[in-house]
Amino acid sequence: MTTNNVEWSIDDAERTYGVSSWGGGYFKIGENGNIQVSPDPKNENIKIDFKSVIDEISLEGIQFPVVIRFHDILRSQVVGINECFNKVIAEANYKGQYNGVYPIKVNQTREVVEEIVDAGAPYDYGLEAGSKSELLAVLAYNTNANSLTILNGYKDEEFIRLSLLGRKLGRKVVVVIEKYSELHLLIRISKELNIEPIIGLRSKMSALGKGKWQGSSGDRAKFGLTIPEIINSAKLLEKEGMAHTLKLLHFHIGSQLTDIRAIKDAVNESARIYADLHKMGFALEYVDVGGGLGIDYDGSKSTNDSSRNYSLNEYVADVVYGMKEICDLEGVPHPNLVTESGRAITAHHSCVVTEIVGEIKADGAMLDTSVVEGEHILLKNMRELLHFLRPDQNLQEVYNDACEWKEKAVSAFKLRVISLEELGKIETLYWQIMRRLQVLYRDVEFVPEGLQHLDFSLSSQYLCNFSIFQSAADTWAIDQLLPVVPLTGMNKRPDINCSLVDITCDSDGKIDQFIVDRQLQNIMPIASLEPGQKAYLGLFLTGAYQDVMGDMHNLFGRVNEVHIFSDDDDPEDFYIEEFVAGSSVQDVLTIMQYNPSAMAVDVKRQIDKEVANGQIPPREGVKWTDFYENCLKGYTYLKTAE
Repeated sequence: MTTNNVEWSIDDAERTYGVSSWGGGYFKIGENGNIQVSPDPKNENIKIDFKSVIDEISLEGIQFPVVIRFHDILRSQVVGINECFNKVIAEANYKGQYNGVYPIKVNQTREVVEEIVDAGAPYDYGLEAGSKSELLAVLAYNTNANSLTILNGYKDEEFIRLSLLGRKLGRKVVVVIEKYSELHLLIRISKELNIEPIIGLRSKMSALGKGKWQGSSGDRAKFGLTIPEIINSAKLLEKEGMAHTLKLLHFHIGSQLTDIRAIKDAVNESARIYADLHKMGFALEYVDVGGGLGIDYDGSKSTNDSSRNYSLNEYVADVVYGMKEICDLEGVPHPNLVTESGRAITAHHSCVVTEIVGEIKADGAMLDTSVVEGEHILLKNMRELLHFLRPDQNLQEVYNDACEWKEKAVSAFKLRVISLEELGKIETLYWQIMRRLQVLYRDVEFVPEGLQHLDFSLSSQYLCNFSIFQSAADTWAIDQLLPVVPLTGMNKRPDINCSLVDITCDSDGKIDQFIVDRQLQNIMPIASLEPGQKAYLGLFLTGAYQDVMGDMHNLFGRVNEVHIFSDDDDPEDFYIEEFVAGSSVQDVLTIMQYNPSAMAVDVKRQIDKEVANGQIPPREGVKWTDFYENCLKGYTYLKTAE
């Protein structure tokens, strides 16, 4: 049950919402109760008040919901992982280099890829593609001749030819063989074109990952070669006179690895495979440890599916020192190290801001329950139960009686024993009893199991102007936990419990998992909303996958985007660098093979017919035609009052 303590501080808010725990050093609660953004950890002078960002977006006339990208956070993450690897490599006296790549499947948005390429240029940070479309993109954007372009995924002849085009352009394009038949295809086409490839082999590891994606390794893994297939691949290359083209060993044991021990095991296994291939005469230069570097969605620093029990520095140290130890024992050179960390690079930089546009309450509508002559005994009993409810009563018994009489009332209504109005009055009294019980149990240490759901049952469902399926698809698809917090007003004590529902016509369009007081709960405490004042919530850590995996359920399209850059000289410490408009109604209709122009003509024809029949005045007909056409051009989300 929620506390009744009237005192409230920012420390209390931090304990409740845990912003600093999952914020990665970029987000915290400011002294004014608003979310504060520090996009550049190296510059403590820059502190962006989230309310100022919202105010400027509103001033620009940009409609919510909005995806906000903090590009400095993206840049900071790229620099951070490269600097960390370089530091640990130097400390360990490791003889190889770090050659990281960003897997664009995590977020293929052009502005994101451009920012990562630019930030990674001093480190020769490359890109990874896992499909033909992604390959076409990385060939255009990864123009650094010293960086790697890693190609994963299943490949056809066209894919192979595109990879060899990259080699022709002087790029370090590595074709990673996922299944044995791909190697035959690559050998044939490379000889046909007389272009020497750079080849990698993906190992189907026995070391298992930890978390939701641990099926990425093991015997039933979708990708990778078995040990016999790796040996046969190496021998085939030797037979074809191409042994020198085998340069990389790759593995990937799953995204969002929660336990550092899984990483240690995989590095150990891969190092042994690398060492034996090297001893067989194959001078591999790289070991690609894949993705998996997790982020702490819930702030628990644990092995929960939405957390990780290690830091970036610990992850890097285990990769570097683990590889060095085995290579030194086996007497083989230290390979260059490659990671494909996408989630850790992109998650923090993006968030979704949605406006609360309504409230759904179980006891939202009440009837007058005054005594009426001839009323049914069930109504009298429920009224008396409320009237005589006292703290010294057996509250469990009161609850049981209220539930029983409510059930009997529903049955009586179905049998036409009581009227609809009487049923409504009984339900009104029932919810008043539940509210009273909630208050009486608020400061009680022990709450009976049957009554522990009261806070949830009586909580509000806040209707938010966005689509779960478009903006936070993983919360629905795989129960991914995303931090959700109020963006302002956290200096006020929460006095309302709520869950969130979106505006889709789908009962799955909801968020009812929140981290509160470091525990997973199905409601979130929030301060009462000020009448007439707009209220906004933020869904954080959406930069990985959520930005690009959403679908158009109910034809809600892509969300408006605002790109924020920090500026120490600006009074607000930031400026909006770019606005990217979200989908219009005609955009999403066109994707679904409608013809909006033809639709407008059809509707105008129908309106003109009614005008001719005298059912609609001509002036009104013009307004209706314009209204329909303007709606086609408008945003797919609710247009809230200014």
